[in-house]
Order: sequence, then structure tokens, then C-alpha cells
Amino acid sequence: MGAMTGPGPWWSRAVFYQVYPRSFRDSNGDGVGDLDGVTAGLDYLADLGVDALWLNPVTVSPMADHGYDVADPRDIDPLFGSLEAMDRLIAAAHERGIRITMDLVPNHTSSAHPWFGTALAAGPGSQQRARYHFRDGTGPDGLHPPNNWISIFGGPAWTRIVEPDGTPGQWYLHLFDPEQPDLNWENPEVFEDLEKTLRFWLDRGVDGFRIDVAHGMSKPPDLPDMQIAENRLLADMDSDPRFNHEGVHEIHRNIRAVLDDYPDAVAVGEVWVYDNAAFAAYLRPDELHLGFNFRLVRAEFDADEIRDAIENSLAAVALQNATPTWTLSNHDVEREVTRYGGGPLGLARARAMALVMLALPGVVFVYNGEELGLPNVDLPDEVLQDPVWERSLYTERGRDGCRVPMPWSGDAPPFGFSTTADTWLPMPADWSSLTVEHELADPDSTLNFFRRALALRRERTAVAVGPVTGLSAEGGVLTVHTGGGLTCVLNAGERPVDLPAGEVLITSAALQEHSPSLRSPRPGRLPVDAAAWVV
Repeated sequence: MGAMTGPGPWWSRAVFYQVYPRSFRDSNGDGVGDLDGVTAGLDYLADLGVDALWLNPVTVSPMADHGYDVADPRDIDPLFGSLEAMDRLIAAAHERGIRITMDLVPNHTSSAHPWFGTALAAGPGSQQRARYHFRDGTGPDGLHPPNNWISIFGGPAWTRIVEPDGTPGQWYLHLFDPEQPDLNWENPEVFEDLEKTLRFWLDRGVDGFRIDVAHGMSKPPDLPDMQIAENRLLADMDSDPRFNHEGVHEIHRNIRAVLDDYPDAVAVGEVWVYDNAAFAAYLRPDELHLGFNFRLVRAEFDADEIRDAIENSLAAVALQNATPTWTLSNHDVEREVTRYGGGPLGLARARAMALVMLALPGVVFVYNGEELGLPNVDLPDEVLQDPVWERSLYTERGRDGCRVPMPWSGDAPPFGFSTTADTWLPMPADWSSLTVEHELADPDSTLNFFRRALALRRERTAVAVGPVTGLSAEGGVLTVHTGGGLTCVLNAGERPVDLPAGEVLITSAALQEHSPSLRSPRPGRLPVDAAAWVV
């Protein structure tokens, strides 16, 4: 085991495994996963065949948004353990050749951050308030917000405060929850503090960062009104003044300058920008190493849509000769088994799409539980925790359904995730066939399928570094040819199809035999909702 060898930096063909720490494994019986739980799962992850972990936030936080509201970016929240637990995880991961990347949240702090408390106390026009976006309101007595921006989580992006003298006062900007005030990146103190955070973790052995809302941070100085889009989260960012402002690139150049002092460190940006040239700008040689491209996540199970998503993703990174990234799920989107139809159909399609993703050159991100074929969970109203649920006035159920804890063993909740059945989100009683223990014992399980596919990808380095030399979608069948001589065929059509001649390396479902009368030299036929690798 260990990182792939070959040309280019370690991350250029890595398989990252996204750990949502509160849902991976609980070491202390409080019903919430933690860092020692991640350490306990490292042998499982090494056997799975991953090169690196991306940890969702584990720093000190009141948890208004499950850790994306950071009160102290240079310490571990007691919910997840301690700095010593983090050190244990880093050391144990490195022993197994697995790198560790952390979530970095530079767009905002928690309202419990010491800076925000001093800003409230200091009053209008103070140095302390200049670290955030405080503005006077409009209308009589500043009754209305400074502009019409809305929060990603619903409702206005502004909250009015009460001044130290008890009178209604200024408003502060929060593109997310009111407990996540946006930082003012025009203020040099903001980067100075971030640099301390970067060096603090890099010096402890962390291998890089996933940068949350990497297209945010910078705001236009005059804070102009926005056009209200129907879908707030995935609106067309090209005309949205809240995001993708030109000044963000200088911030990334400054971050990169720090990371360049640590030659193996990587920065991966969450970049919700759909224009290819605008997306590629984040991947200039002095900015991000990698940018999340979400087109494959957003594609329906349709050969033409999937081809377009792949073509577009490759075209975008080609503009800067950068490395492509691929993912089918994360902690913010519905799990792909459910997205692709649910039940056996959704699982078959999810397995097929995994082969497509793993056949593509560049970097792959697998979300914890994806390798088990976990579906989204339809949770009862009373257990929902995502702030989206409350902020949308109980009209949007939020993202909890894809964050339910991982099942490890046994026949009933908590399935070895914890010693208490009172887990932070309830686990479905019918998940006994989806546990790690159960799937390891079944040669045809999704887990063993992922292990085989990742092993093949690792052995055939050309898959991970070779270019796509051919890409077509005809009659519902997607065909991908790579420079390593691999052909991936996805059958999203309505009837079984013949595979090209060659050796079949792996299939997502059993092939159908040819009729005995045909005596075809080709391998068996690929059923619908399935994929195969042929060399």
C-alpha cells in the first residue's frame, strides 16, 4: 500500500476518501463519530485502496452548521477529540501511505469566534468591525438591510444587531447562517490569521486543504443588489455578485504562496462556477492545485448528459493544463443510489457510474458510504438538524439524509458505528445487509466491487494519468477510450449491448451470455444499467 508512483505530484491521480467525521465511526460511545474513530477505520480504508482522506470540519465550533461555523480554526472541537487525537490520526495514516487533508473555511467565522464578539462590543466604524461586513441599513432609521442579498440557507443574508447602548444598530452580512458572519477579505488581518491557520496544520503534518466556498470570500466593494434566482444554491453564478468576484483570485494566490513552502501540500477548491474559462481561472499555476467540478454529480443517468459532463470537465481544466477531478456524491447532495432511481435500479446505476468515474484521468473523490451502496435516508421531521430545514421555514429538508452514520457490523442499529443506539442521526433498521462486515463476506457486494475497481485503477496507472482519447454516446451507450488502452462502456440504453473485443477487466453487473448459435469471439453482452472495462 502507499501512494501511487509515477510522474507528477502524488495528488494528480489520487483517490480521496471523504470522511464526514461525525458519521464515520464513534470511538467513545456518545453517538457521534470522532477522530479516534477515523484512526480505527484506517486499515479498512487502506484495504479499500484510497490514497488520501478529506476530513469535513473538526475544528472548534458551536455546530450551527456542523462545523462550517468555526470558532477556533487552530484547535480540535471536543466533540471530535483533541489535538492529540488529530496527531494520532495523521501519524497512523502516514504509516499506511494515506495522506490527510482538512476542510478550510475562509469565507466566514462562527458568530462565537472571539473576533465577532469584540466586533459587536466595539461599535460602528471600529477596527474590530472592519474584519467583517458591517453596514448601516437603508430606509427610516436603517430599518431595511443594506441590499437584497439572500442567504444560501434561505432568508435575507443580513442580520441586524443591537448596539452596545441597546439601540437597533448596524447589519452584518452572512451568505450562510446568521451564526456564520462573512469575513471582510479587504482587511489584511484576515489573511494574516488564515496564514497562521495554514501553517499551524501543515507544520503538524497535514497534507493539504479542501477550501470551502472557494469562489466566495471576495465581495464587490459597493455590494450591489442581486437578481433573485429560483434555485439559490445552484443558481447561475456568472451574474451573481455574491460569488466569483475578481478579488478572490488574489486570495488564492496568497494561499498558494504559503502552500508552496510545503512542496507536497495540495489545495482543492469547492468552486461552484459553471463558465469554463471562469472555472479554469481558479486553476492557474499560482492558485488552486485542484478544483471540484460538479458536472458529473449533476448529470442524470443518461449517456448524452454524462458524455457532455465529461467533455465539459476535461475542456475546463485543459484551459490551464490542470488536473481534472471527479465525484458522484458528497455531504451536500443526495446519495447517487437514490438520485439514480433508488432500490436495485439505483444501486445498479450507481455501480455502473463508479466504473465510469474511475476510468477517467485525474483525481477521484469517494464519499464515505458510497462504497457500500448506501441510499439516502428519508428521516422523520423531528430528527432533522441541517440549518436549511429551519431557515427554509420547513420547506427544504436539507442534507441530513446523506449524512446518516456508516453501518459497520451486526444486525441492528447502531451496526457497530457506536456502542449507543442513540446516534446523532438515526440509522435505518434494515441496513444489516449494507454493513462493512456483511459486504466483506459477499464477493458480489458493492464494497468488494469498489475494492476490485480501485485495485485495477491503481495497477493500471495509465487509467489515472492517461488522457481520454475517445468519447461517444450513441443509442444510450457511453464509450470512453483512454490513453492506457482501456475502454469503459456504460449501457444507459434499453437493451443489452455487445462489448468490444478484448479482455473484460471488471463489470458492474454479470454479463449476459451470447446465444450458443452465435459463437461470438466477443465477451458476453452488457446488460442495461451496467458498465464494463475492456482492454
